[in-house]
Amino acid sequence: MKARHSPGVLLAIALAGCTLGPDYRRPEVTVPAGWRIGPTELAAISNAAWWDQFQDPSLTRLVRAALSGNLDLEIATARVDQAFAQFGIARSAQLPQVDAGASAARLRGSENALPKGGEPFNDFVLGLSASFEIDVWGRLRRETEAARATLLATEEGRRTVILTLVASVADGYIQLRSLDRQLEIARSTSASLDEAARLQRRRFEEGVVPESDYRQAQAQFQAAAAQIPELERLIARQENFINVLIGTNPGPIERGLEIDALAFPAPPEGLPADLLERRPDIREAEQGLVAANADIGAVKAAYFPRIGLTALLGLRSAALSQLFEGPSRTWSYGVGASLPVLDGGRIGGQVAQAEAVKREAVATYRKSIIAAFGEVENALVDRARFAQTRDAQAINVTALQRFRDLAALRYREGATIYLEVASAEQSLFNAQLTYAATQSQLFQSYANLYKAMGGGWVSEAQKLAVIAAPPPPVRRP
Repeated sequence: MKARHSPGVLLAIALAGCTLGPDYRRPEVTVPAGWRIGPTELAAISNAAWWDQFQDPSLTRLVRAALSGNLDLEIATARVDQAFAQFGIARSAQLPQVDAGASAARLRGSENALPKGGEPFNDFVLGLSASFEIDVWGRLRRETEAARATLLATEEGRRTVILTLVASVADGYIQLRSLDRQLEIARSTSASLDEAARLQRRRFEEGVVPESDYRQAQAQFQAAAAQIPELERLIARQENFINVLIGTNPGPIERGLEIDALAFPAPPEGLPADLLERRPDIREAEQGLVAANADIGAVKAAYFPRIGLTALLGLRSAALSQLFEGPSRTWSYGVGASLPVLDGGRIGGQVAQAEAVKREAVATYRKSIIAAFGEVENALVDRARFAQTRDAQAINVTALQRFRDLAALRYREGATIYLEVASAEQSLFNAQLTYAATQSQLFQSYANLYKAMGGGWVSEAQKLAVIAAPPPPVRRP
């Protein structure tokens, strides 16, 4: 025997599947076919802990320390917890709400309003009340969809913090080792020039050389010596920067290999289209778009009636001793609806606002993709060009070292003036500092390339993060 339902029940069941607002579709984006410089095929190495490939245990320890102590990461984790709680709140609105209540009161009715008013009486109540909103137009489902997308966006935001953090630690450490190398060059050059200045002073006092030779040597020494405190200042600031990243107070940073001994990581590879899934900031922007799209449907549902069911089951008595007796039972159930009639354009304004927010989210999403393409291109160009520059500078340093030696020899033989020696020394000193700086930029370009390409290594880094247990995973659409 088939069950029969009233037309009203059938209509309610049919409408229960209705959801207002546009369903999400990923916007069309123009993706380059390949990179102007660099790889075109995805490499599994992009999922590895690339910072280990520098082969410096100190850098590895700093990355782990940052993943466990960085305060920005702790803030991002707290935001994920907040978003997960908000998702639970939004989802709970789709379920029946049941409340238990009890009350006891001593009352006196108005003699002018009630036939038997004026005499005090007791009122004891114990009951359960239930309410349930029939989500006919999908308002609650859209709000849950928006909260879920916000949660996913917040999770991707945490992954973006991890991506930036690891690259910043690697960049900071490489820069620190470069400054250490420059300080070593400055101290070595300063000591050599100090000895030369003392020698020239003695020769000047003996009348062997003119005063100009002595003053030139003295000026060169002072110029090199002036670099030392400046480099020490930059080193202290760089150490403090790294301490902020790892979440500790200012202090010395552990060193490992010299910058010349660092190994180059294998470069990650991939097509431009891969960035749409590999970059957490792009996925974060897309989930923000999903949330904005769902909000439109939630706001549009306000144009239509809100239908709710209510029920009450309880006990009520004027005497506490009779509260649990059969005649004290009370119950009720019903259905109610509310529909805005005049709102002064409030709902229309909310719909227009939600649609404008979505347009902003679309632009933000597309901008994040274009910015990601640019970052990868820049990192690839930097890696190629810095390598060429460093090689040329290495040849230049070798040539200047030979020129300095020949100038010194010519000066000792009386074939030239000391100015040629001083010029050669200054050129060599500057070239050595420039080479150390370029070498640092080349190593940093590899770190920046991994940051720009994203990939599975972010998940590997997340496993190392000593953070609060994340909420249960949410299935992606």
